[in-house]
Amino acid sequence: MSHNYHSHKYLHFYSRFKLFTALFTASVLLTLTAPSFLNTHSKLLAQNVVTQDLEAAGLYQQGVIRYSRGDYQGGEMLLRQALQRDPNLAAARTYLGNIMLKQNRIESAVQEYSEAVRIDPNFAEGYFNLGLGLHKQGQRETAITAYRQALVVNPTMAAAHYNMGLALYELGQVNEAITAYQQGINIDSSNANAHYNLAIALEQTGQVQEAMNSYRQALNINPDNTNAYNRLGSLMAKSGLTTEAVATYTESIRRTAVNPDAYYSIGMAWMNQGEYKKANRAFKRAQQQYRQQGNIQLAEKIEELIIQTAQGDKRTTPAASQPQVQPEATTQTETPTENTETQTQTQTPTENTETQTQTETQPNNSSESTQTKVIEFGQPMPAESEQNKS
Repeated sequence: MSHNYHSHKYLHFYSRFKLFTALFTASVLLTLTAPSFLNTHSKLLAQNVVTQDLEAAGLYQQGVIRYSRGDYQGGEMLLRQALQRDPNLAAARTYLGNIMLKQNRIESAVQEYSEAVRIDPNFAEGYFNLGLGLHKQGQRETAITAYRQALVVNPTMAAAHYNMGLALYELGQVNEAITAYQQGINIDSSNANAHYNLAIALEQTGQVQEAMNSYRQALNINPDNTNAYNRLGSLMAKSGLTTEAVATYTESIRRTAVNPDAYYSIGMAWMNQGEYKKANRAFKRAQQQYRQQGNIQLAEKIEELIIQTAQGDKRTTPAASQPQVQPEATTQTETPTENTETQTQTQTPTENTETQTQTETQPNNSSESTQTKVIEFGQPMPAESEQNKS
């Protein structure tokens, strides 16, 4: 079956959806890899453009240069002029889509990407960017279709595996997301966010040791991800590795001084060990920082633990739960507008007195949400590659 058939079938499928899907902007949470023509296609200059119109090729090249410098208005003008002379420049359509995506003109971006893959059904990066635009619209299932088509054309596109994993996770298909993350990592093991998001998915499915290993891999690549330290420490504490958990929380605090979640968690670890003075100091620091952040609800909940540890009271502690973390934005890309959020259920400390030993309770750092944040996705591929080129 030809790529043209798949392309037309896909475009028909998308046209049925777009009438029912409103544009929306989601808060950040996943870390999608940057969009574009992968690094091997970063130098899309005039001599590489498939066109017999030299003036169109020159306008295209100038538009790409403007784009790479952040002059989106100028870049759009030149790319449109190139397309007026040769409407079949698929790469120009893709860069035009990238500009629109950065400006949150998502519907228009998706239309440009759709036209790019119609013109060139073997354009893997076009399908990838189309998936990204659909993903940002919240059309996750349709985005997965686009990512899969990108992988049909180029099975080694690690970014497509990774972004597909994010979409699958958002749909609650956690095991399938794990597979996608792992396939991406097998191709490119340097993506710290892939290891981090894989760890969260493994943790959710109860694969504790595998999750801890993935958090460690994420930290080996990006040792400044305090959220990975906090989640790793949480798993260690739940596994009875209290000493290791304390060391992990300490490193998290060393790297990020304003870190109330880590102070709370290390306080729970010390409390479970009977180190009430240390626990009391940690709880006070956590309370102070929560108040500074305006999170009065959690600050008030910690007050009971401060009183309890001050008295050396050995009553049972609250039930353990995972920490609410704020994953850091990917260091590989700059997200153009919004990001998609995927979360798992957690709980904040309450007054219940279920018995827990050698575990820790982590308060949610949001009074409105009790969910775990995964990392966000990024911008269209050409953006990253052209920026790296300049």
